[in-house]
Amino acid sequence: MIAVVIGAALGLLITLLGTPLFMNFLVKRGYGQFIREDGPTTHHVKRGTPTMGGAVIILASVLAYGITHAVMLLTSQAATGPTASGMLVLLLMAGMGLVGFFDDAAKITKKQSLGLSPWAKIIGQGAVGILFAALALQFPNSEGLTPASTAISFVRETALDFAVFGTIAAGILFVIWANLINTATTNAVNLVDGLDGLAAGATAMVTGAYVIISIWQYNQSCGGVRAVEAVCYTVRDPMDMATLAAIITGALIGFLWWNTTPAKIFMGDTGSLALGGALAGFAILSHTQLLLVILAGLFVIVTCSVIIQVGYFKLTKGKRVFLMTPLHHHFELKGWSQVTVVVRFWIIGALAVGMGLAIFYGEWVLTQ
Repeated sequence: MIAVVIGAALGLLITLLGTPLFMNFLVKRGYGQFIREDGPTTHHVKRGTPTMGGAVIILASVLAYGITHAVMLLTSQAATGPTASGMLVLLLMAGMGLVGFFDDAAKITKKQSLGLSPWAKIIGQGAVGILFAALALQFPNSEGLTPASTAISFVRETALDFAVFGTIAAGILFVIWANLINTATTNAVNLVDGLDGLAAGATAMVTGAYVIISIWQYNQSCGGVRAVEAVCYTVRDPMDMATLAAIITGALIGFLWWNTTPAKIFMGDTGSLALGGALAGFAILSHTQLLLVILAGLFVIVTCSVIIQVGYFKLTKGKRVFLMTPLHHHFELKGWSQVTVVVRFWIIGALAVGMGLAIFYGEWVLTQ
């Protein structure tokens, strides 16, 4: 449990102190954000604000994870080193962040708000997602548990298991399923990242939820002395997952200090894609895949607003449901201040997280 506290503190301190250093580096080189001309006019003043701040979040997460384990190994004989689950989430996070970095770099080079082509992003995300999914079914521990399972999960594994189709088919179907989850989360976080602090704060709520979920899974692990056999969890490395989730939560809070209105730096696609990857990793490896839809309810709502807008626009040949999407821009154009939109969207995000945690705990209580 002490690792969770140490990790969160390190993540917070590294981004809190490291972000301004990175900001100065970006400013000196003129690496600033380019703003959509068709967006709210209030955003035009943000042109030139340093971007790619997500690199600090990724670096802080990796450093804090390594330092936390080094401290625990040096001070406790019972401590273990980095786990396969933790390393895989970091791999997915950093890999998606790298795709986002190339996208941000392309925007800066072209001096416009459009970066990589859609196909380039799809190929990059797909390559990282396939690697993650393939590795997630490897590395069995002493009990034969791999970081991921071929079973579809909600608050735990369900009876729907790709294994019924055979080993090879199960592996292929799992890779496809994992990539669907990863693609959905990365794009959802990317869509929400449109106002100062919105994505950072909303994501921190979800990663904070995974701290609680993973600690609970650790305490109720099927190998634990306090576990109730009928409802215990067979999740691999839950405490390390809690530690990493706490690290990312701390890193996001530290970054939010500089990213809140008026933002001194943006996370860019480097950050939004990385954080989407992290959420997908937590959902897959903690066996709460479908629960993420509820925990990340704000992201789902914003994504649906874009789908509805595009679909309605095409069906009606030019008509719109919203003034502008993603949804937060609609309310800006309705006259809401940016701070009002962010805070109210955070409230929606917090309610979604609370509902998800209530369902997670309620299922355990009702099935005892």
